[in-house]
Amino acid sequence: MTSHRKKDRVLPGLSITLGFSVLYLSLIVLIPLAALAIKSAGLSPSEWWATVTDARVVASYKLSLLTSFFAALVNVLFGLLLAWVLVRYRFPGKKIVDGLVDLPFALPTAVADIALTTIYAPKGWIGSWLEPLGIKVAYTPIGITLALIFIGLPFVVRTVQPILHDMESDMEEAAVLLGSYRGRTFFKIILPELIPPLLTGFALAFARGIGEYGSVVFISGNMPMKTEITPLLIITKLEQYEYSQAAAIAVVLLLMSFVLLLVINVLQRWTNRRLRTVKGG
Repeated sequence: MTSHRKKDRVLPGLSITLGFSVLYLSLIVLIPLAALAIKSAGLSPSEWWATVTDARVVASYKLSLLTSFFAALVNVLFGLLLAWVLVRYRFPGKKIVDGLVDLPFALPTAVADIALTTIYAPKGWIGSWLEPLGIKVAYTPIGITLALIFIGLPFVVRTVQPILHDMESDMEEAAVLLGSYRGRTFFKIILPELIPPLLTGFALAFARGIGEYGSVVFISGNMPMKTEITPLLIITKLEQYEYSQAAAIAVVLLLMSFVLLLVINVLQRWTNRRLRTVKGG
């Protein structure tokens, strides 16, 4: 017990560490967010409401939310598959593949955007093959979704990977030896343990997608009411010196992210509580 307390007290006392933590959090997160809300308050209530409910703004909300949602959904599926392969199998070039997962973190988003546009544009490497088939990727919501899949994949893989590493395979092997089908073993034993990290990965990818700008600014085409995402609309407002309107739109986007994170946290707690109940029973 004594050694455990000493480990907890390697750093200075609670008052000092808590004070620095609150100060850091305030400078980096709370004060900028408060300034954003204050800036949007420069509009009257009617002007604020008219700004955030404008048809062009609402269309950008829908586009950002839908593309981010479907991109995060795809990343949950293929991120789980990729994490499973990296954890459970050995193959030549495994370390290279594992390193490539983090490439979207290191690669400047503008570079990723230019690369994707070059590939999927009507005259691009893949776009030139899809164009005769009537499939248009660049300058459509499909292209935006692909860009968000690219930048969101690492969030799911890196969230699920440690859990798979820590999971013991004894229960899986016992279930198979007792005659359980592999599919049933996966859905009854493995998947319940992975639901919390999958929800976390989904939330991170979704939240990143909602606010993403650099990786979609070119491939989207930026057509109002069609392929104009909300972050781009905010930049447009700033370029037009409409700072209060840009801040109002940003506040709505911020509230969407908060609501999303709140829902995901509630789902995670409910899932963890249910898993503990099942194990205890």
